Amino acid sequence: MDQSIRGDRVSSTQSKQANALSPREFARWMWRQLTSMRTALLLLLLLAVAAVPGSFIPQRSVDFRAVDAYFVNNPKLAPILDKLGMFNVFSTPWFSAIYILLMVSLVGCILPRISVYAKALQARPPKVPKNLSRLPAFIEFETEASPTQVVEAARAVLGRARVDVVTSDDGVELSAEKGYLREAGNLLFHVSIVVVLIGVAIGSLWGYRGAVIVTEGDGFSNALSNFDEFGSGALFDPESLVGFTMKLDSLDAQFHVTGPQRGSPKLFRANGTIKTSQDADFEDFAIEVNKPLEFDGAGVFLVGQGYAPVIRVTDPNGDVVFDAAVPFLPMDSSYTSTGVVKVPDAAGEQMGFQGFFLPSSYIPGPDKPSVSIFPAPLNPRIGMNLWVGDLGLDNGQAQSVFTLNTSNLTQVKDANDPEKNFRIDLGVGEKAELPNGGTFEFVELRKFGRFQIADTPMMWLPLLGVCLAVVGLMGSLIVRPRRTWVRARRVGSRTVVEVAALDRVPRDDLPADLGDFLEQVQGELESEQVGKA
Repeated sequence: MDQSIRGDRVSSTQSKQANALSPREFARWMWRQLTSMRTALLLLLLLAVAAVPGSFIPQRSVDFRAVDAYFVNNPKLAPILDKLGMFNVFSTPWFSAIYILLMVSLVGCILPRISVYAKALQARPPKVPKNLSRLPAFIEFETEASPTQVVEAARAVLGRARVDVVTSDDGVELSAEKGYLREAGNLLFHVSIVVVLIGVAIGSLWGYRGAVIVTEGDGFSNALSNFDEFGSGALFDPESLVGFTMKLDSLDAQFHVTGPQRGSPKLFRANGTIKTSQDADFEDFAIEVNKPLEFDGAGVFLVGQGYAPVIRVTDPNGDVVFDAAVPFLPMDSSYTSTGVVKVPDAAGEQMGFQGFFLPSSYIPGPDKPSVSIFPAPLNPRIGMNLWVGDLGLDNGQAQSVFTLNTSNLTQVKDANDPEKNFRIDLGVGEKAELPNGGTFEFVELRKFGRFQIADTPMMWLPLLGVCLAVVGLMGSLIVRPRRTWVRARRVGSRTVVEVAALDRVPRDDLPADLGDFLEQVQGELESEQVGKA
């Protein structure tokens, strides 16, 4: 008997167990989880966290030289970060996956809420509750006015609120609701986020950004092969590059010389001429920081400047084997700069020079290295070390002009002191003899400008989204959704009026507001009675 009862319980328990979800039901459950507001907020937070590495780890699309320097300074950590995509955070598959999931989640959240909001706009205000005294704000009073007069007065005070009046044998009831724009503000805010994401996605997919260093007296043509660094979206068409040619005539750099800001930049301005098409004439331009040159959707920005010493190298036969301005990249606020000179053919010998440029050279003391004490070229000097061997230019692999690979090179020693390295220390116009019989000359000093050429399609779309987000946020914070109910019934020769209110967003001032509402209603009733008298 016990076994049969126990078996019935087991079979009953098994029959109550939920059946496994079908693929369609599981997909629906997954969709509901993805399109919940909680998931959207979680993905938004995850996107912000995922973008953090891109703010403190150098990115190849922004400054490839900083990435190269990171590899040199962190030889063990850099390859690991590179495999994780930390140097191209915003174009990695995992960042794109978060981005797309957030888009889908937001759209899935917004569309049902829009449908619900549209139905709410067409619906009547909620009916008057049976027991108004249970609401957080409730007032009851008596008046000689009729129930109809009380409701009409309340309707006049409520103004543009949606009102529904129901008349019965017991009296007249009024239901009112206002603050529908609050939900409209919430929806507008969430829609604006989608607009911003779409705008950023369009700019990332079809836009491009490149950087180039141009020395005074040199020019630049807007072609892919002429960029020092270039990054573009997956759908970028190289044919869409705006064809222009620019020449840099001079670069003005001014620095504060006194006060607490001594040495900080005061003015950077690039002056030159530009030709925007083959049929156009050259026109003068002046580009300053935050004052770019814009045309045909493209922008030319001045993002930095530095010094480019003109260096001339001759071989033992006296032939000039190198004569060009070499950009030295600034390392600190005093413009202590590093640079490289590669001479692949000097009477059958390959030479590489690596060293520093000091705009305002100063020796702090005996046996101490020179330092730069000011960013302006008050006492410009250049110091270089010499390497000979294989520069690696013949293996077909691209090299950076700002770094020197010394793996197959040998550093030249000083002939007078073999324990010391051969070093060149020159000012403008000075020349040094090389161990092989050639010369190294610091001819003159020029400046260079670092320009960024960028085109981001539909830049106005993210801006529009941000403006809409501000409007929606203001609406959701300022608008106060509230429901108000009035019940007026005749008891004997007087009318008993019950008034209650409920905020859909809890506020502390509800009782006080209800008192003000009651005073206005009573004022309307008194004015009607005076008018009739």
